[in-house]
Amino acid sequence: MSGHHAHDHDHHGHGHEGHDHSDEVEPALQTLLWKQIDFEDIRTLNEAETGSGGAIVEKTWLQRMNAEPELESATDEQLLMFVPFAGQVKLQSILIRTSNDSSAPKMLKLFINRENLDFDTASETEATEVLELAQDPRVQEYPVKRHRFTMTRSITLFFEENWGAETTKISYLGFKGEFMALSKEPVSVLYESAANPADHKRIPAVGMAPTNELDPSTVPRRHGM
Repeated sequence: MSGHHAHDHDHHGHGHEGHDHSDEVEPALQTLLWKQIDFEDIRTLNEAETGSGGAIVEKTWLQRMNAEPELESATDEQLLMFVPFAGQVKLQSILIRTSNDSSAPKMLKLFINRENLDFDTASETEATEVLELAQDPRVQEYPVKRHRFTMTRSITLFFEENWGAETTKISYLGFKGEFMALSKEPVSVLYESAANPADHKRIPAVGMAPTNELDPSTVPRRHGM
């Protein structure tokens, strides 16, 4: 996507320790968040082929090694992806498959619950977490600092740099974590709030004496002795 510009990068302290270089990252199926992703609302800026960003997220775990579809950036190396979930999740890690050449992304900034970031604001805004990615054709798992991602409704991924190629390529993107379905309890609360006031006893406000709800004119007067 034209209109965003290259940035002078100088990052430190984001090493590779903590992510998995094993040939097969086999997550427990119940921790994959694939079924909880709102695929229709995925947005990708600067993708060379429209819809390719969503397509690599829609790949199942069994399709992770398929070469196609593949996400490639258009005018330069940067990609910006917005991925919403169908509820709230506790994100544990990001799963990415790229390549062992210079088109692999190198720097990834993660933002939670930010729907309207563009390249300029993503460059200037402090990320929830920054990851440095490896050049590797196998699926790599990058754990996140879980305490920062406990109430994630959406995640924005800013692939800010690659390893030197003109464009960036990614063939698989997945997420691991715990899904929390939205509670339906407020529905019963709404029903209760619409109940007939006559069904409830009137309670005097704090500091007020109870009121006699009888018509004073119908109460017989007591005469002195």
